[in-house]
Amino acid sequence: MYIKFFGLSEKPFSITPDPHFLFLSERHAEALAHLVYGVTESGGFIQLTGEVGTGKTTLTRCLLDRLPQTVDLAVVLNPRLTVHEFLLTIFDELHIEAPAQNPTNKELVDALNLHLLDSHTRGRRTVLLVDEAQNLDSDVLEQLRLLTNLETSKEKLLQIILVGQPELRETLARKDLRQLAQRITGRYHLENLSAEETIAYIRHRVSVAGGEHDIFESAALWEVHRLTGGIPRLINVICDRALLGAYTAESKTVTRKIVRAAAAEVHGKSVEARPQKKHYWSNLAMTAAVLLMLGVAGWGIAQLLGGSSRTMVPAPATAATGTEAVATAKKQPAALRLSMAHTLKMTRDGAAAPAFDSLTAILNDPASDTSTDSAFVELFKLWGRPTDFDRASPCRFALQQNLKCEFLVGSMRLINTLNRPAILSLVDDNGQLHNAVVTRVDGSAVEISVGGVKHTVSTTDIANYWYGELLILWQPRDGADSLLLPNTRSNAVASLRRSLDLVDGQVDNRADPRRYDADLERRVMQFQRRHHLEADGKAGVQTLIALNTALEVAGTPVLKDITRRK
Repeated sequence: MYIKFFGLSEKPFSITPDPHFLFLSERHAEALAHLVYGVTESGGFIQLTGEVGTGKTTLTRCLLDRLPQTVDLAVVLNPRLTVHEFLLTIFDELHIEAPAQNPTNKELVDALNLHLLDSHTRGRRTVLLVDEAQNLDSDVLEQLRLLTNLETSKEKLLQIILVGQPELRETLARKDLRQLAQRITGRYHLENLSAEETIAYIRHRVSVAGGEHDIFESAALWEVHRLTGGIPRLINVICDRALLGAYTAESKTVTRKIVRAAAAEVHGKSVEARPQKKHYWSNLAMTAAVLLMLGVAGWGIAQLLGGSSRTMVPAPATAATGTEAVATAKKQPAALRLSMAHTLKMTRDGAAAPAFDSLTAILNDPASDTSTDSAFVELFKLWGRPTDFDRASPCRFALQQNLKCEFLVGSMRLINTLNRPAILSLVDDNGQLHNAVVTRVDGSAVEISVGGVKHTVSTTDIANYWYGELLILWQPRDGADSLLLPNTRSNAVASLRRSLDLVDGQVDNRADPRRYDADLERRVMQFQRRHHLEADGKAGVQTLIALNTALEVAGTPVLKDITRRK
């Protein structure tokens, strides 16, 4: 409809993956290089992960266009299969004739082995690419591991590429799958686009479609990034709708106002002002750090997310329970009914489960003080620090108290791992931003403090309003407050070694404790596995905080009692 109006040759923002429009940001180019390596070199597994809509499928389709003529590729798009069905799918993809009418798994593997050996003798390589691999069952993953045993005396006969969402990383980190994880020769996690990359991405697609760069105003480009968090699929949807909106308004340029209207139409009226799930918190953290160094006033979690703090008088929020909740639930939106279902849940022995407060009711209560200031007051109280800080720069005050603000993106699992009180940034259905402090965790029950008032809510209820942004305070030891890498040498590395000695109950009398050697890397990986962190051997902030928590330093507030894991 709008193609001719803007002088385009085709729609630039189709949601169907099209390698013709492939935009190779630095991270996408690196991811593609990993895939190309996977089909040109011998090895076990290549793992590519990324959030929904970050461009994984587009990359894999681009890979198909770049395959050497000597590569046979089998693609499994629907991995929710049994082992037998999975093997049969491979046979279909490689055009292998089944060895019998109803073959056993062993017969299928034997026939596959013969096919791979024959292909190898003819100078051909076979690659198996599994999309949506986070949906693979454990027994199928084990079968995949066994398939990598098919080999000659010099090399593997089958290269396997697993493409999936971040849950795939968690699955492969499980102890029972460690043998498979050890065979992964390349890992890459596809991140969202930065603001600059989002702008370049939009201009690239418009240019490929035959348009001019100035179709989108500069302010509109930045607004697209703010609303999408740099997720390519969301960018495509909103930009497509924005072009249609500009055409309807007979405007040759897309303005910020048009982009906002397009986003409202895409997300529906009830969430038209609601920011999309953001995965660029590290960029915001960097911005906050710059503001902190420059002494710029007026920032806070809500402000960083584009909203404003609310300053209200704290008072207990009320929530319907019992028969009153039953009567009220029918009139409530789905999110609230889901929360109320927890209140009415019964245990197996017939006793009522612990009642949860409704987070919806808490956030909608005008008396609930969900401001950034209120959240920091509670957080400093938990640390036993004064609360008469400069409201414009709470993190600068934290530094004066030998504490450090850390902005993170994660899940309740990360909060449990770090075991520290955290400020959560919540977004209600009207797009209003709120802050709540997690003060205690017990299974699915989470104690939060809102304006100094304690409530117990469910993790499910939190998930309705929380997109993973959090802030914690921690107390670095001896300068170990940022990423430490193997093969480096510093006092911070010596501090890391001493901390591990204390946690592990051992003394490492090495000649050079300041060197991050292979043995220290191994110990860091062991600690990361015990604490459900990515076992990459690098001592990043999350690892340092978890190590800091494990030391049980007096005065450090925790969410749950620590059971020391050796």
